[in-house]
Amino acid sequence: MFESLTDKFTDVFRKMSGRGRISEQNVKDAMRDVRQALLEADVHYKVVRQFCDDVVAKALGTEVIKSLHPGQLMVKIVQDELINLMGPVDTRIYYVTPPPTVIMMAGLQGSGKTTTCGKLAHFIMRQGKHPLLVACDLQRPAAVDQLTVVADQVGVPCFRMDGEKNPVKVARQGVQQAVSMGRDVVIIDTAGRLHVDEEMMKQAADIAQAVHPHQIYLVCDSMTGQDAVNSAKEFNERLELDGVILTKFDGDARGGAAISVKAVTGKPIKFIGVGEKLENLEEFHPDRMASRILGMGDIVTLVEKAQGQFDAEQAAKMQEKMAKGQFTLTDFLAQMKQMRKLGPLKEILKLMPGMGQQVEAMQMDGDEITRMEAVINSMTVAEREDPTVIEANRRRRIAKGSGTEPEDVSGLVKSFSMAAGMMKQMAGMGTKDRMRFAQQMGQAGMAGMTPRFKVKQRSHRLTKKERDKKNKQKKKGRR
Repeated sequence: MFESLTDKFTDVFRKMSGRGRISEQNVKDAMRDVRQALLEADVHYKVVRQFCDDVVAKALGTEVIKSLHPGQLMVKIVQDELINLMGPVDTRIYYVTPPPTVIMMAGLQGSGKTTTCGKLAHFIMRQGKHPLLVACDLQRPAAVDQLTVVADQVGVPCFRMDGEKNPVKVARQGVQQAVSMGRDVVIIDTAGRLHVDEEMMKQAADIAQAVHPHQIYLVCDSMTGQDAVNSAKEFNERLELDGVILTKFDGDARGGAAISVKAVTGKPIKFIGVGEKLENLEEFHPDRMASRILGMGDIVTLVEKAQGQFDAEQAAKMQEKMAKGQFTLTDFLAQMKQMRKLGPLKEILKLMPGMGQQVEAMQMDGDEITRMEAVINSMTVAEREDPTVIEANRRRRIAKGSGTEPEDVSGLVKSFSMAAGMMKQMAGMGTKDRMRFAQQMGQAGMAGMTPRFKVKQRSHRLTKKERDKKNKQKKKGRR
């Protein structure tokens, strides 16, 4: 996400930081590049104009041109304005007493609304609630069956009325069913169309009037750019939205919808869908998004992901081993397997400060952890405990057993040594100190800790005739 925009911002600030002093004209030239970058990212033109005017006014007002580090100050100003543009956002869902809390989902067909209902149910369950999904999309074929399947995957009940043609009646009965079942949250999936039309709007409005939802979320496909913003504006005029959920966010390299929605509609982005799995729904934080856009990583989200996946008791034991300097390749592999739960290694590294540009330059295909595992599993117990004993012959043997190259084995051992040293330093630190240390390491370039594997291509076995010919060519070359 934001890849093209991040690249453009990085280039702009690199030019500015290369100058010891800059002038008022330099600031305006830089903002001309920023304006072009935002427009290419499909940000609404009115939002772009206002954003650039605000940045220039603040930059000149804070005397950037007299600063010792004008590039850094400009980054800070742009970051603050991006946060103001996308926020503030309160992502909390306020649950009512007595229950149930009714949440209505609206959106165009193909936006991922039904799947998002399941993702939101999964998110709510993690907060200790017990949701019920209600199938009110009676227009699209098999929509009710799809929601039922999604509900089964999440592990929650789905209320449906087969043969019923009136979605308002289904919604009303669904809320009553939630009361009788003791479910404290109701998520209503409504019908969509390929485009906004009067019939769809009236149906959504009728459902809202019948069940009085406490929250109405519009589900938008972020990859549609300005179309997502325009549909949000139209829905808001009829339904009074409480927030927007942007889907397919991980596939949107531009990010224009995320930057424009709040400014154009006045309604905040509450959640973003960042993958196909049911757990791939994240709360939207403007400050973290601004950091990602500017290529500064998102260490807070990374820590939250880790806390959600890592076993606390296992982490405590690992920390004790690190402090004593007993961290081995076996432990390193265990940590890598835990990291796999967070997603592709490349995406994890992008969340680390200072890593965005470096990760893009790295040749990674998503199987790095699998190959690390193959290399470590090809070692003896003694080699895993003490990698310093791995010399040339051992490297060749390990490489042959794991289908990699000897230099890949060397790279992994080097990466392990760096990681072990860093973890030993972090073991005795408090939480804030660890965060600061990780940020410094990221800015120093932690890409060196990720070995770049080359998959070994196994050649076919040569015949005797081919070997003789090859040896003859070698002898001829020596002469």
